[in-house]
Amino acid sequence: MTKLGSWVVVDKADLVAGISVAGLMLPEAVAYAGIAGLPPHRAILAGIAGCLIYAIFGRSRFAIISPTSSSAAILAATLAVVPGDATIKAGLATVAVALAGILFVVAGALRLGGITGFISRPVLRGFALGLAITIILHQLPILVGVPVQGSNILTYAAALFGAVLQWNPISVAVGIAALAALLLLKRMPGIPGAFLVLVAGILASYLFGLEAHGVKLVGTIEILPQWPSLPDADWTAYSRLAQFTVPLVLILFAESWGTMRALALRYGETLEVNRELGALGAANIASALVQGMPVGAGFSAGFASEAAGAKTRATTVFAAIGLAILIACAGPLVALLPEPVLAAVVIAALTHALDPSPILRLRRLHRDFYVALGAAVGVLAFGVLNGMLLAIALSLAAMMHRLASPYVARLGRLGGSHNFVDVSRHGDASEMPGIVIWRPGETLFFGNADTIFGAIMSGSRREAGLRAIILSLEESSDIDSTAMDALMEFDKAMQRTGLRVQFARAHDRVRDLMVLAGVPDVGNRCSFSVDDAVTAVMADGNQPKA
Repeated sequence: MTKLGSWVVVDKADLVAGISVAGLMLPEAVAYAGIAGLPPHRAILAGIAGCLIYAIFGRSRFAIISPTSSSAAILAATLAVVPGDATIKAGLATVAVALAGILFVVAGALRLGGITGFISRPVLRGFALGLAITIILHQLPILVGVPVQGSNILTYAAALFGAVLQWNPISVAVGIAALAALLLLKRMPGIPGAFLVLVAGILASYLFGLEAHGVKLVGTIEILPQWPSLPDADWTAYSRLAQFTVPLVLILFAESWGTMRALALRYGETLEVNRELGALGAANIASALVQGMPVGAGFSAGFASEAAGAKTRATTVFAAIGLAILIACAGPLVALLPEPVLAAVVIAALTHALDPSPILRLRRLHRDFYVALGAAVGVLAFGVLNGMLLAIALSLAAMMHRLASPYVARLGRLGGSHNFVDVSRHGDASEMPGIVIWRPGETLFFGNADTIFGAIMSGSRREAGLRAIILSLEESSDIDSTAMDALMEFDKAMQRTGLRVQFARAHDRVRDLMVLAGVPDVGNRCSFSVDDAVTAVMADGNQPKA
């Protein structure tokens, strides 16, 4: 949707994308409401409210704010442990959604979104692959017409394929036909493929009486909006509800931000995480007001929006309107919709997310491959939230290993220039007689300072005729007290052996700290460049005699 003077012009691409996404939101709403043990209308109203409110406050052009599979599973686990009858649990579900919305708003106001910096891109890529596989696998029992239970992904898959003789062949045929049609229509971005397949599914159900052949249908969906009210629950129920609200927020945040950021990175776009936190909060509060379910940027819906060619946030508005019209005007027809077709729509939306090339590229780069792989395996083995936490832990461990075991380069002058480079990588670089120049490849901190200075002392003591050591600190914009103590111990040890230590490219904050720590003669022993440090050493009489 673009503004031209005083006229608002609707982008056709957004309209088509919105209709296509609405065709996906309906089957997802039915499926995710079933996971949570709530009536379908709660997921439908949540999707409508979430999309409309996010369009006002959010900034991602691809995000479709609606119920997600992971949040539905967390909500189901929550309602399973809180005491009370079905009416009380339904009311507590609304309270949980409202609490989640409030926590999102508070987190955005306190600018806690900075923690997303610890979620690296390899983590997001592995997360996306693992989540896509998980969602697809959970749609397969619907497609084949067999209910399946499993405590983890392996037992779930084993139960599914172990019951192959019980698969409904008609259900399988309907699902495969719908999936094939969707994949074919994906090659025609101007056509709302999901919507057309849903219409075809309803027509097939009517003409061939699919329900009589054991194919499950969606059935009647009643939209009964009511003003929310506090359920008559005891303190135990509310306390358990509060305990599960934080995991609910974390899972929504992990899935939503993972989806938003992954899609934004594809197009070089930027998002402000704290604003997105506030937008998610507003969307969940709106969902609570219509007695909906928890909402977030669903992975399958977000990627379906991208695949459909969304240009602006108007797509999410058209998706909400399309879903509302679909339910209001075609309720009896929607009741005839085969569930295998719904499963096929969800699977088709995620097929392109199964592409392993982004992760295989990391292997070719020899960087973070196991972090991405760990994220994917973690999501599959331990669930979305625990898998994401495991991936973040792997990412931090890889970073700490790199920082704690840095490469220390030995520098030499490049030709007759003022540039100093790693002599091991540049054969034409020459070293200064009697001077050795070292440059740590990572910032000095408590975890690597002793290792770095130990390596420098070991390498320097093997040099014959050495008069001075130049230490380039360009990678250390600031250092902690442990690193400063190690630096001073190194300096004193070198002085005791008769070697001068000159510091090059020391940042101002490091110089200030050296003065406060009592490093002698900081002003004369710190140079702004390696070339200046070499000049200072030679001018001080450390140039070796020929």
